[in-house]
Amino acid sequence: MTKIKLCGLARTEDILTANELMPEYIGFVFAPKSRRAVTREKAEDLRARLAPGILAVGVFTDSPPEIVAEMLESGLLDLAQLHGHEDEQYIARLRELTEKPIIRAFRVTCRDDAQEAHRSSADFILLDAGAGEGRTFAWELAEGIRRPYFLAGGLTPENAAFALQRLRPYALDVSSGIETGGKKDPIKMRAFVNAARRRTKR
Repeated sequence: MTKIKLCGLARTEDILTANELMPEYIGFVFAPKSRRAVTREKAEDLRARLAPGILAVGVFTDSPPEIVAEMLESGLLDLAQLHGHEDEQYIARLRELTEKPIIRAFRVTCRDDAQEAHRSSADFILLDAGAGEGRTFAWELAEGIRRPYFLAGGLTPENAAFALQRLRPYALDVSSGIETGGKKDPIKMRAFVNAARRRTKR
């Protein structure tokens, strides 16, 4: 069954809706330039409200590996998602500090990008069009990937089922597609999860 990640949660009401829907993953953004960024203190408060069984992913851009590892080892986060310029050396250093899983995000614009993602030593890769702009990439570029990956970029309640039918990724990762006016919309959150799960159960 394809898993679901609801990313960029930043408010108590976002967590309460997620608890109702029970996606496999939710995401807290720690990238300072993101409009969805939360402080550690806010993430701790939200994590305390998160239902057991939902894994918390921390999204980072070029943070020192020591900071990422500490947040993982503290129990605040279950996985780290690297969305900056982190390379194989960075991943190796992070693995020295923690055994928690690593997701490495790749911006896919051509087949070389897809192949670079395929070779990554991260536990999972994430294929995206950008950094939260809500755009899709050319999905045919992902068709040669033969390892589990998170599909992100431009996903919505309207195209979730089609994405699953065409690509069958390990997980769907959505953020802007479940927002209205820059905030998470509980109606869209429910619609996305329902659309993805209906397709997965067929």
